[in-house]
Order: sequence, then structure tokens, then C-alpha cells
Amino acid sequence: MITFIIRRLLILPLLIIAVTMLIFAMLSFLTPYERAALYVSDIPKAKGALEGLVKKYGLDAPIPVQYWNWMVGRKNPDSGKIEGGILRGNLGYSKTGKGQVTEVIARRLPATVELAVWAAIPMIGIGIWLGVVSAINHNKLIDQVMRIFSIVGWSIPVFVFGLLVMMIFYAKLGWFPPGRLSDWAMQVIQADTFHQYTRLYTIDSLLNLRLDIFVDALIHLVLPVITLAYLNWAYMLRLTRSSMLDTLSQDYMTTARSKGLEERVIIRRHALPNALIPIITVGALMLIGLLNGVVITETIFNYPGMGSFLAQSALSLDVVSVLGVALFSCVVLIFGNLVVDILYGFIDPRIRIQ
Repeated sequence: MITFIIRRLLILPLLIIAVTMLIFAMLSFLTPYERAALYVSDIPKAKGALEGLVKKYGLDAPIPVQYWNWMVGRKNPDSGKIEGGILRGNLGYSKTGKGQVTEVIARRLPATVELAVWAAIPMIGIGIWLGVVSAINHNKLIDQVMRIFSIVGWSIPVFVFGLLVMMIFYAKLGWFPPGRLSDWAMQVIQADTFHQYTRLYTIDSLLNLRLDIFVDALIHLVLPVITLAYLNWAYMLRLTRSSMLDTLSQDYMTTARSKGLEERVIIRRHALPNALIPIITVGALMLIGLLNGVVITETIFNYPGMGSFLAQSALSLDVVSVLGVALFSCVVLIFGNLVVDILYGFIDPRIRIQ
């Protein structure tokens, strides 16, 4: 197992370098003057000011030198200090977020994490449970209903389902409003007496003993969670059903039945653990996808997370913010895949042997 983990860790730096090269290549399509204008908060109006910025940040240097400066930073000829460099946490200035890209990501990420965690609970839990029920009742009425349920859920576009639930539960019934918190709750959150330990409002409200804030945060999470959970648990249902049916048809399942074991014991101890191997992998990758931001869902429900920030940046042609979020998402995906690979090795010994 140690060798398995070491191999994955050795590949990690190569993947990250490849991703940074791809992001830098996209940035290199812009002229040095366009790039200089992107990385400052205010475009200078004086004649020759842009040329000075190009010289200052080395944007007229050879491409390998520019890539190195972009990665590790460049010494300012005036102050002598090292400035810039994504390895130093400088992804540029976000005109959309009115601040450094890293600062905007730090502000927006907790909202997306909170949404992803609450959506993952029904997405994975209910999806697996419905898939197991469907497989156990293969070709029966409940199986047919579940198959229709999953096909419909997997076929509906996210924006259609999101707008539909908003029209019913907010526009018509007025039950679940968009956004992250009500105005009165946001005023409480921003007060000095409220301590934001994690910036996850459902957790911080409990730590501050404010159940009213907790309930308000949950109410605002209902519609985006339903949207994400239903569309994803439909796929999880189909995957679980297929994996369970394949497992139930194996020879060792027939052997277990011939020994006189009860069906529920066979399902719980023999079928489900083996069927869960591919499901855990897909579920983990789904969660990683949610952590990277769900653009359409967050935009529909006016949820202030990474996805809505990316959408606003794209609409504003904020190239620095878009590439910064893309780089962050790629790094999260790479590390997430590493965790999934290691987890897969623990779950399935055959992977370790190979």
C-alpha cells in the first residue's frame, strides 16, 4: 500500500505543472498590454504607463521566463521585493470581486462547501438506498418506478429543474427564498457579537447558540440542495442498481444462498460491500465536483458561492478571475482524485496488488 501511495504522490507534481502550463497558455493568447491591464485594479491613463507596467512585470520577456515569473513571482526593480507568483498565493486582481482572486475565493468557498455537504447527504445516501431497493426488486413494479424516476431525473437539465422548483416553492408558495440568508439574519452574522468560526452559517449559528439563524440558513439551502440532490441521486440510483445486479449474479452469491443464509444477511454482508466499490469512487468525484462550484444552480438561486462568482466573472469578461477559479478547481480535482485513488486502494485490495 505504501508503494501504491508513493506512486500517486510522484505523479501529483507533474499533473499540477501540466495544469499551470495549460492555464498560462490560455493567458498567453492575450497581448502583453492586455495582460498588464488585467492585473491592476485601475488602468493607468497616462501616456506610456502601460508600457511601464509591461516592463515592470516582465511581460515582454521570453515565454519560459514569463511562466517562471508567473509561478514564483518577480523582483520589483523599485522596491526590491518579490511580487506576484501563484505559488505565493497571488492569482491577480479580480475586478468582479473587487479584490485579490485568492481573497475572493476564500470568501466564496465556505458557501459552496456548505451547499456541497448538505447536498451530498441526500445525493449519496438516498441514491444508494433507492438503487439497492430497485436491484433487490428487479423487474418488479417498484423497480420500474425507480427506473422511470432515475431516467427523468438524469434527463432534466439543471436550469429547467431549478427554475421549476423555484417557481413552485418560492414564486407560488413563498416557502423557500433564494440567497444564503435573510436580510435580518445577515445583519446578525455581520455584527461583532457573532463569531464566524468556519463561515459555514449552519455550523456557526449552532456554535453561537442561534437556532433562528440555523433555521433561516437551512430554509435557504432547501431549493439548491433539492436541485443538486435529485439530479445527482438519479445517476447514483442507476449506478447502484447496475452494480448491485452485477454483484447479485456472481457465483459467490449463489454459494451464500446455498448455505441457507437469509437474503437480508446476504445483501448486507456480501452484496452491498462489493457493490459499493465503484459507487464510492463516483460519489467522491461528485462531491469534488460540487466543491468546485455549481455554476448554474448557484446562479439560479442567487447563492454567493464559487459557481456564481465564476458566472459573474465570465459575464464581465474578467479573465483573471475565470483563470484563477479554473486553476483552483483543477488543483482541487487533482488532490481529490488522489484521495479517491488511495481510498479505492484501501477498499479494494486488488488495486493494491496491481
